[in-house]
Amino acid sequence: MPPMTLRRLLDHLYDAAAYLAALFMVGTLAMVLIGIIERLLYFHVPGTDAYAGYCTAAAGFLALAHTLKRGEHIRVTLVLEHVPLRAQRPLELWSLSAGTALAALFAFYSVRLAVQSWQFNDISTANDATALWIPQLTMALGTVVLLIALADELVLEWQGARQKKIPAETLRSE
Repeated sequence: MPPMTLRRLLDHLYDAAAYLAALFMVGTLAMVLIGIIERLLYFHVPGTDAYAGYCTAAAGFLALAHTLKRGEHIRVTLVLEHVPLRAQRPLELWSLSAGTALAALFAFYSVRLAVQSWQFNDISTANDATALWIPQLTMALGTVVLLIALADELVLEWQGARQKKIPAETLRSE
């Protein structure tokens, strides 16, 4: 696969995960609004609190890779700013390597949790009685896409092709 095609494929993957995260944010809003309306009109829809939680978790995990690729993750640059230029790249490589390794463990155990919940037919203890592998699937997907994004950043840094993105908000100081 040509590099440009792979780059486009990865960018589409990160964007698709972000759009899915946005959809789950709308789901969270819908569940909260249903909860408010049901209290005002004195009726009950079982599971709205649990579904709002599932949607919130899904949105958070699915947005991780897109946030990383846009340079929006919180980074402690205090150390990097105060080391010599020749030490900055090795520190970046080390931090991206450590992050990739941790993301690999996180992805492995997230996928394993979802598979085990499916195998054991694990059900939510809330009144929605949802099969837990369903919301855990979004966590597993989000961590796998984060692993891909971190590995992507590590390869780009190794090749010297990584573009460091500085969010506009960090450029302003008050």
